[in-house]
Parts: sequence; structure tokens; C-alpha cells
Amino acid sequence: MNRKDFLQKSALGLGALAATAGITVASQAETAPQQEGFNHIPPSKPERMNNVIIHRADSRGKADHGWLKSFHTFSFAQYYNPERMQFGVLRVLNDDQVAPGMGFGTHPHDNMEIISIPLSGDLEHRDSMGNVSVIRENDIQVMSAGTGITHSEYNKNKDKSVSFLQIWVFPKTRNVKPRYDQISLDASKQQNRLEQVLSPNPNDQGVWIHQDAWFHLGRFEAGKGETYSLRKPGNGIYVFVLEGSLQVDDQLLNTRDGMGVTNTSTLQFTARENARVLVMEVPMERHAS
Repeated sequence: MNRKDFLQKSALGLGALAATAGITVASQAETAPQQEGFNHIPPSKPERMNNVIIHRADSRGKADHGWLKSFHTFSFAQYYNPERMQFGVLRVLNDDQVAPGMGFGTHPHDNMEIISIPLSGDLEHRDSMGNVSVIRENDIQVMSAGTGITHSEYNKNKDKSVSFLQIWVFPKTRNVKPRYDQISLDASKQQNRLEQVLSPNPNDQGVWIHQDAWFHLGRFEAGKGETYSLRKPGNGIYVFVLEGSLQVDDQLLNTRDGMGVTNTSTLQFTARENARVLVMEVPMERHAS
């Protein structure tokens, strides 16, 4: 997909980059320079080795809007790199920091599973379904956009920034009824182990989405580790190191490095120093009914 098609098809799904309601990314994208690597980040080729692809932290796209600093693992808004469009149905992995009192104005989404994982601070959410809530560290939020919703997200605090991961997954079923959920996690259950925080099953542990995907969070002391076993044959695994240093099979990953692995049934994790990690198992092919 070329940049022009990418921007046209993304305008609705990419929502808003707005400090106030009504300022959307669509208007910015239409007038953006035709360039790869937004904000002086040159287009970079990921490290590829057989069934492994590595995205180093410093190779991500970067956007600095003053009130918002964001790193994009995959192409997003004005950052476009044809080498980095998605990993299977994992479409967006944004590492966002929002200034005190600022945020994303009301903007639309449809047919996307949107997951937010706060890393620090307090993020206030409002949507067209009537939900008003605040999520913070050790929470996870999910929103199935389905037939269409609007929402806004703001830093609730006036004196400190909020940091969170914004993750988008293509659904396996289109035009579902929109839904929202959030839960609080017990961080002690992630100590030296992977805790499931998302699955396809409403009755399983964590939140759920309309996709055959499983997310796990773990905090490992140096020298500790675990083996992850694939939940569904054919899926891929994307590992994102939140902090620290982690050996994944024979690859060493550091803070904010990402690695996608396909054609495997297990992954071995060993912390080289204290580490926190997000493991996302997702289908590699997009089939939506």
C-alpha cells in the first residue's frame, strides 16, 4: 500500500490527534508532506531472520506534538513505513505520553479492537456508549468499536503526564455491537511469571476481544524466566519489552524493543536484568466475517 492509499484508508480508523475536540488527524494527514519517517526518524528496515522480525526501540516512528509524544512500532497517522505496516492482525502498537491536562478529543472508530494499557498516571475515558472512567497503572481497558463509536481520552491530572500503550487489533467479526470493559490487575500475579490479561473468551481470565488473541504481562527478576506455549496453531507471537533486558530464545531485547515470531509453538524467556514484558499472541492472517 502506498502512502496516499494508507492515509485515505486510515483517516477514520486512526481517530484523532487532538488537544481539543474537533481537531482530528484526518485534516493533518491530508496536508502532511509525502515522507516516510515522521519527525526526522528515517525509514528503517527491521531485522529479519527466518521466522523472526525485530523492531528496535530507536527504529520506531516518532511524533512530537508538544502535548503528545508518541512512538509507533507500526505505520500510524503521519508515520508511514511500508516495511512496518502490521504483524498479523496486530495493526497498531503506540507508546504514548500525554502532557498534564491534555488529551485526544472526541473522534470516531469502527471495526477495531482497541486495547489501552496504562504505564503511569491517570487516563480519563469518555465514549458515545455513556462510559466515563479513569484507568491507571495495573489496569487494562478494551473497546470493541464494531459498528462505530466516538470517544475521547484525556490526562486527568494537571500536574503530571500519563503514559500508556495504545494497541489495535483487527477483529475476526465485523460490525459487532460496540462494547467497553476495563479491569484492574494484581501485579503480584505477574511476578516471575506471565499473567493472561486478554483472550477471545468472555469467561476466561482478563478482558476479551473479538479475535483469537491472547495477551500476557510479566515482571521478571534477573535470571528468572518462563516458557510461553502457543494457544492456537498458526498464530504468531509479538514480544514487547516494557523495561529491562530480556533474552527471548537466542535474541536479546532491551527496553521498548519488539520482536515478532512465527512458525513456533514455544518461546523461552530469561531476564538478563529485571524486566517487564508484554506478550501478544495473534493470528497472522486476517479473516473477518
